Parts: sequence; C-alpha cells; structure tokens
Amino acid sequence: MGVGMPCKSCGSVNQKKFSAEMGIRLPGLKNIDEPVVWVFPELVVCLDCGNAEFAVPEAELRKLAKGDATEG
Repeated sequence: MGVGMPCKSCGSVNQKKFSAEMGIRLPGLKNIDEPVVWVFPELVVCLDCGNAEFAVPEAELRKLAKGDATEG
C-alpha cells in the first residue's frame, strides 16, 4: 500500500495512506466559540520522517475560505 512519489521532506518512498478525521478551527480568539470545520481526508504519511500530507475536500475548503464553519 505504498505511495508512488517520494516524500517531499526526506525523499523516502516508505510512505503509506491512512484515513483521518480532524477538526480545523478558524484562527484567533474572536473565533473561539465558532464550530470547527470537520474534514475526513486521506493522509499520506512518510514512515521514515513523519511528514504527512493531505488535501482538504472542496466543500470544506469553501467553508474555511469564507470563515464560516456553520455554512451548509
């Protein structure tokens, strides 16, 4: 279940894909009471250096760009 491209950090090809879930908060104390934007990306993790990469899905990316975690 390796990944074809080498790690951008260390050049290793010892990488693996994982499923993930994470909540991304809007920055700053003014947003402390705002809900998080939940994303469920596929992570590519380098098993040598620990570097991880993922892409934010389009719908959640729009929420982050607008600064509105509650939008549809």
